[in-house]
Amino acid sequence: MAGRGADTVRMDPMGMALEAARAAAAAGEVPVGAVIVRDGRVLATGANRPIATRDPTAHAEMIAIREAAAELGSERLIGCDLYVTLEPCTMCAAAISFARLRRVYYGAADPKGGAVESGVRFFASPTCHHAPEVYGGIREAESAGLLRDFFARRR
Repeated sequence: MAGRGADTVRMDPMGMALEAARAAAAAGEVPVGAVIVRDGRVLATGANRPIATRDPTAHAEMIAIREAAAELGSERLIGCDLYVTLEPCTMCAAAISFARLRRVYYGAADPKGGAVESGVRFFASPTCHHAPEVYGGIREAESAGLLRDFFARRR
């Protein structure tokens, strides 16, 4: 294509989150992946690791938030966007709020454990400190398929 050099690769944060989810599944973890981006630059990637780390808080979002905060040297992730393959749970929604993430893009809805547009709807709570913009259903079929296949193999 004219006008497009090799250095103009288009960033695909949800694709990167899906790759992290696949890596989690390969390690025997529930396939959830997350990526945090600011100003077109990937700051952090996380994949579920609660089994490997023996840490119930080692969700993909939490890992990515910790990594991005370390990268920026701040607990406030102002101007940052989170891409995650599954609707965040209550714990992750609280961390997203405390980190002041600007936007959350997620793949599959989680009617049982989700807390953004399902369940407690954390960001709509009057006690929520900060509510990001939320966009669900991003590559939903692919995200849901990873989860469905993972749990089908475990049965």
